[in-house]
Amino acid sequence: MTDQPTPPLAAPRPHSFTRHGITVDDPYHWLKDPAYPEVKDPEILGYLNAENRYFEAVMAPQRALVATLFAELKARQQPDEAAVPWRDGAYEYQWRYADDAQYRIWQRWPVGKPTQVQTILDEPALAKGLEYFNLGSLDVSPDGRYLAYATDTDGSERFTLHIKDLRTGELLNDTITGISGGTVWANDNATLFYVVLTENWRPYLVKSHRLGQHVDTDRSVYEESGGTFFVSVDKTQSEAYILIGAGDHVTSEVHFISADAPDTPPRLIAPRRPKHEYDVEHHGDYFYIRTNDTHVNFRLVRAPVSNPAELNWETVIPGSDRDYLTGLDCFAGFLVLEERIDGLDHIRIRGYDGHEHTIVFPEASYDAGLGTNAQYDTNVLRLGYESMVTPQTVYDYDVASRTLITRKVREVPSGYDASLYATQRLMAPSRDGVRVPISIVYRKDFKRDGHSPLYLYGYGAYGMAMAPHFSASRLSLLDRGFAYAIAHVRGGDELGYAWYEDGKLDRRKNTFNDFIDAAQFLIQQHYTGAGRMVASGGSAGGTLTGAVANDAPELWGAVVANVPFVDVLNTILDESLPLTQLEWPEWGNPVTDKAAFELIRSYSPYDQLRRQPYPPMLITAGLNDPRVTYWEAAKYVAKLRSQKTDQNLVLLKTNMDAGHQGRSGRYDSLHEVAEEYAFVFSVLGNG
Repeated sequence: MTDQPTPPLAAPRPHSFTRHGITVDDPYHWLKDPAYPEVKDPEILGYLNAENRYFEAVMAPQRALVATLFAELKARQQPDEAAVPWRDGAYEYQWRYADDAQYRIWQRWPVGKPTQVQTILDEPALAKGLEYFNLGSLDVSPDGRYLAYATDTDGSERFTLHIKDLRTGELLNDTITGISGGTVWANDNATLFYVVLTENWRPYLVKSHRLGQHVDTDRSVYEESGGTFFVSVDKTQSEAYILIGAGDHVTSEVHFISADAPDTPPRLIAPRRPKHEYDVEHHGDYFYIRTNDTHVNFRLVRAPVSNPAELNWETVIPGSDRDYLTGLDCFAGFLVLEERIDGLDHIRIRGYDGHEHTIVFPEASYDAGLGTNAQYDTNVLRLGYESMVTPQTVYDYDVASRTLITRKVREVPSGYDASLYATQRLMAPSRDGVRVPISIVYRKDFKRDGHSPLYLYGYGAYGMAMAPHFSASRLSLLDRGFAYAIAHVRGGDELGYAWYEDGKLDRRKNTFNDFIDAAQFLIQQHYTGAGRMVASGGSAGGTLTGAVANDAPELWGAVVANVPFVDVLNTILDESLPLTQLEWPEWGNPVTDKAAFELIRSYSPYDQLRRQPYPPMLITAGLNDPRVTYWEAAKYVAKLRSQKTDQNLVLLKTNMDAGHQGRSGRYDSLHEVAEEYAFVFSVLGNG
């Protein structure tokens, strides 16, 4: 790109604060609107719009490429994509897209009568005329009569609950605003549980609503007033109990209510204590509980429903150094355990008598898990499966015969030949001797000559594993000579819960070091070369990309950071923000702990920007984002422009009508991918 327009420059303004005897300058503090979550300061909006105009001007010569890429991405989408139907009670349900629609239509029909199709929700009709639309939840009452659904129309993740009578098609007057999304029906088909948000977006209060009664009379069921825990509401697979969860990233607590007696007070299973996590399922006279009370990788216990206190917990499966228990479901005839062994997904079926077996999948590296399984009494499980070369596949697993039945393989209408691509699992040595897994995919004609471009993705936070998944969009990279790799850095839980703990708090820098060392390993193995890699991450993964751009700028030919968490120190100090106190177990508490303050400051990407060359960067934000606020990206870009000593591009694109997830329609979101790829190709070639 040459003859570029002049980027907007945000003037620094003196602002500083002192904590623990340390004074920190924050010259772009003014970009945080004091009226947030409303953003109405004309100067701030003017700057964000100027950045958007600059983005459009710089990308103007690439619009033909964007159009080409978007056409490719769209051509890989099935225009009338539809789910494999699933049974729930007396009906089978299915979502589908009409040809080229952005949003889904939800339908059902009586079991065995597929010609009697009823549309229960029409998302395209609800989204008509809106810049943003997100269906947060959709829950049908146990008798099939009522539909509760929650919508967000600005990306703020503050949902509005609506209730529809599916017999008449009419909306009830029971509309509730400011909820977190999910709802749960009691078994009386008239009581609905939901979660209320604070002004600062923290889910803190579970309430119950009785159909036909005024919302103002809704009963408060459970409240977390302390400010550090989020609450949630769920229902056991057996549909016997309503579960109310409270927790942060490392501690949890669960209460339960009989779904047949929704007005009874919630009962506690086990009181919270720091760093104890547990979750609950139900079968018969017992709760089955996944808990890390005695082992970091969790064990499975059971406790009588009549008295589920910890003193009555009985070990069913002990904890294991190698076998990481990640999920639990109870069905009428068996348990299903989701596990990760040596970083690879496993699904174990265990009878209540102790007999068990593990489902065998056909590839050496893959992503597998439970799909939609609404029926409690079933002998067939719905599973999802994919790998970096195998498109998303829906299986039904017959538990008795132990056979996988293929129900659907994702179609790539423009064509896809898996035999043209190869995937590997590599192990990169980190500087402290730990071996970091890398999942990589490329065309078999990829040139492993040390010069080919490579797109390296990382996250590394909250114990979230990055699965080796399939992406039809990614083919536009692979077919232009790129390799695509995921660095499974510490901070995720790919190799067990200890892998997560080794990348958080005072060990946070392991995450960044792992990513840099993985990149250097890929260079040493001639998959790519310095300056030929894209470093990519979003949200907390944006902390990663910001840190590695500061620490090893020479490695990256481009950086892509979507809604990046880059102003870490200021955010984790700001107790008025909804996530701050919840985040302290993950990042540390710099408010009271000087060591945590100094550590966070030492890697916070915004605070560590300095006078040096930086690679070309594309950074995105959402004006209504409640998770990573818009000003993080805005402040970062403004300061970066004042520090960088090169002429490389820095682009900031803020979605003015969206939030953390970007644009909402399936094709609108693909257009943003096309813009990202066009940016990458424009600075690295191969476009």
